[in-house]
Amino acid sequence: MALKKWTINPFKRTCVFIMTDFTDQSMRKGTLMSMIRCFLLLGWVLVIGTLLSGCGGVGQTYKNLNMNFAAVQSIAVMPFENLTSDDDAAARVRDAFMGMLQATEAMYVLPPGEVQRGIERTNVRVPEAPTADEVKTLGKILNVEAVLTGVLREYGPVRSGQSEANIVSLSLQMMETETGTVVWSGASTQGGITLSDRMFGGGGEPMNKVTEKAVNDLLDQLFE
Repeated sequence: MALKKWTINPFKRTCVFIMTDFTDQSMRKGTLMSMIRCFLLLGWVLVIGTLLSGCGGVGQTYKNLNMNFAAVQSIAVMPFENLTSDDDAAARVRDAFMGMLQATEAMYVLPPGEVQRGIERTNVRVPEAPTADEVKTLGKILNVEAVLTGVLREYGPVRSGQSEANIVSLSLQMMETETGTVVWSGASTQGGITLSDRMFGGGGEPMNKVTEKAVNDLLDQLFE
């Protein structure tokens, strides 16, 4: 009798039907085993693809190609806008970013106290989102070549079913103080629940480790 045999095409990664005549039971069993192997292969392809792609994300990066970033010798990091439910999250992430940026020795990062005094002297209405004119004034008062702002969109544990993991989502932008225009922006999301967490359990990485990954990702975008 005519049976449909499933075979695996290694070049197209798909399962195809080939019409073949089988006359004994052993060949029918072989056909069934081929079908099972095909479905298992497709399942593992989906699993591996999800494992590789579900650990973090990077937003689009903008960089003004006419900007001489080497000329930025000092920078003021403004308070980050906090869109999370943790009232202290933005301050913690800002401190982590400032420390790691200073550690690169690429530029001098003004201490938070000096930045705050500059905000008060210039009467910046919304420190998390200064206007172009306010950025230019800050540059003169603080003697910096750039001002950086940030928005913290996610911070802390997230749950899905029985799984829980920490996540950080942060976007930044840099403005040069001569014209007050944006010369660089980037975003990063790190952590979150992966397929591995759902399948095998585990609570993901500690909050400080996830924050460090997000900051390192943004620094890579800035200095690439």
